[in-house]
Amino acid sequence: MDMVQLVVSELVTNARKHAPGPFLLTLELSGDIAEISMWDTEPRLPVILAADPQRVGLLALEIVTAVCQSFEVHREPAGKRVVAAIALADDPVGDLASPPVLSS
Repeated sequence: MDMVQLVVSELVTNARKHAPGPFLLTLELSGDIAEISMWDTEPRLPVILAADPQRVGLLALEIVTAVCQSFEVHREPAGKRVVAAIALADDPVGDLASPPVLSS
């Protein structure tokens, strides 16, 4: 669930920062997949920048796409919708916050 919270936090932060009007967050669960959908009134589509170790900031969508199984952006009649799907498995890619522990 930590990754779902991270994705929700990043998408909400982006919407609050870049959209001029209201936004709507929905969360749908299907089996072991959580689908997070964020609609906002900003018509410009987000740009995912290429990885750059020198860049400070602007990492939200890079983080989201790294931890999600799918990521889509759709234009809407009023704004856009960002949809990210993430697995709810206990630890599908290992603990991203700490290096693996090796035993000898």
